Parts: sequence; C-alpha cells; structure tokens
Amino acid sequence: MFREARTEDFTAIAGLYHQLHPEEPVLTDRSGFDRILASEAFRLSVLEVDGDVVATTYLNLVPNLTRGSRPYAVVENVVVEESRRGTGLGQQIMAGTLQAAWDAGCYKVMLMTGSKRESTHAFYRACGFRDDVKQAFQARPPA
Repeated sequence: MFREARTEDFTAIAGLYHQLHPEEPVLTDRSGFDRILASEAFRLSVLEVDGDVVATTYLNLVPNLTRGSRPYAVVENVVVEESRRGTGLGQQIMAGTLQAAWDAGCYKVMLMTGSKRESTHAFYRACGFRDDVKQAFQARPPA
C-alpha cells in the first residue's frame, strides 16, 4: 500500500536511509522528520507490504512563477529495502510518487541520482523519467 508517512514510520524510514547511505550513522534526530510531516510542501511517502515499510520516497513541491504558476517537484531519497529490490516495489512507489506530484498540479518532476550503475538509470527510465531533456549541475558548500 502506497501512503504518506506517519509519525510511527520514523524508525523504519531511518533504517531505509541507512541502507541508502551506510557510511552515515542511523538517523536518530526526529526534528527534520517532524518538520517534513507537518509541511504541505513536502511529501514523505512509504510503501507498506504486510504491515512493514519496505520503500520510501521524498517529494518536494516547489512553487513556481512560470508554466502558468504550476509547481514542479523534486524527488529525493528513493529507497527499497535491500532484500526486496528487483521485485517491482520500486516501480510501485515511484508510480505513487509521480501520481502525488500530478495530483498537486506539478508540470514536471525531476530527480538526480548519484548512482553510475546502468541498472539504476534503466529503472528511472522505466518509471517514466528521461535523461535526455536537461543537464543537471550541483554545488555544495566548501569543506
């Protein structure tokens, strides 16, 4: 079942994020999580199977002054539980995430991946994303 995250999902989502970035400590500070859940601009979603949270995505809705003032969205932190990858759950949660963006009136949805694996790129293409439309750039603060 695709649904918006609830406060009791914190531990499961923190565990999934640790699978995404195993070099980082497991998230214990709930303050960012609580801010996300309280905001209309953010959609933290989960996929639940047999009562277990097995996947998550984070959709950021961004107000916009072009395209008829329709918002756009950015997807971040797409994670499927390691033992369940390759079973179609990723496509299920991405379909729900995209539908949430379309329901919010977004004219486009963007995402970036740090993965260099062709299988990851093929997954996003299979979900409806195109990699031939724009070039992404990223800046980070100096160390």
